[in-house]
Amino acid sequence: MSEPTDHLVIGGGAMGLATARQFASRGASVRLLERFEAHHTRGASHGSTRNLNNAYDEPAYLDLFDEATTLWRTLESETRTELLGLHGLVTHGDESVVASAHDALLARGAAVSLLSADEAGTRWPGMRFAGGALLSADAGIVHAARALAALETSAIRHGAIVERGEQVLRIETSANDARVRVTSRGREGGIRELVADHVTVAAGAWTAPLLDGLVELPSLTVTEEHPAHFAPRSASIPWPSFNHLLPPELLASFAAPVYGMPSPGEGVKVGFHRVGETVDPDARPFRASDAQRATLRRYVTEWFPGLDPDSPTEISCTYTSTDSGRFVLDTVGPITVGAGFSGHGFKFTPAIGRVLADAAMGHSTPPEFFLLAAHGAR
Repeated sequence: MSEPTDHLVIGGGAMGLATARQFASRGASVRLLERFEAHHTRGASHGSTRNLNNAYDEPAYLDLFDEATTLWRTLESETRTELLGLHGLVTHGDESVVASAHDALLARGAAVSLLSADEAGTRWPGMRFAGGALLSADAGIVHAARALAALETSAIRHGAIVERGEQVLRIETSANDARVRVTSRGREGGIRELVADHVTVAAGAWTAPLLDGLVELPSLTVTEEHPAHFAPRSASIPWPSFNHLLPPELLASFAAPVYGMPSPGEGVKVGFHRVGETVDPDARPFRASDAQRATLRRYVTEWFPGLDPDSPTEISCTYTSTDSGRFVLDTVGPITVGAGFSGHGFKFTPAIGRVLADAAMGHSTPPEFFLLAAHGAR
């Protein structure tokens, strides 16, 4: 049995690393357990880029976005690593959703403007637009792989212990003891037990089985998603990050909204949001169906004249999603859980780490919008 610790964090993806960094920077003893190696491809945090997307109208998300941007800049300064690329985000398609996001952002003083389809097409000739487009100037990309490395570097620098190759098998709590006992298996197959005052679970696709019988979670659906990088037809074409919020007539053809961004050195990433098959995260095909591949190429052919639709380099990642798409951030006894981030959580990472650490340490309750009760769970 290892020495007791104040906090155990289970899951070494973006959210787990950000939470461990928060604990350590506050002087708490923290140990993070991660099953896989750094930058592994079995979860949701890997890859070079993520959208830094602020096209929301819900205050809870916009509050997180503003805080996260500030915290990303702090992490950039601390680690001397460029993590954000603010080349702008353009959102188009469903005009009512675009207008709602514009109004919410404008009311907060964000740098936003509405462009006509012709204006947007002139500015970004590699894309087609239907209806007006919302331009968010203070948005773009997060360099995801760099961000993971920076979060881990900072966490360790502040005193966190990060252990990889540790598969957590069981979490136990006791009515007579506020402490938590965790059983894990290391790379060599050895079993050990660890004791902590509190455990924070940010284990992505593996969250529900780890907390079965301990925390009543909302439904968490694990899917395998397959965006792809496409090659630009010309190096001179400018690219924003983008959301295409498909109106009903296009949803009938393409089934889901589209997102994407330029990924330096890889092309332009284009993907459908949450269309993948439900999977066991330990038994994935790591391949899109032929039908999904054909639909994505057809979409790129129709909407991206600046991309070669026959040049996809496919990506495989998991989404872990609630039915509403909202995150789960809450504490039950000596357990704090962060889940349901997939598809739109990465940009919020440092702010979510702060929220989870505050909840675990009893400093504050997460926003009501994300609590278990808001999902109909306890």
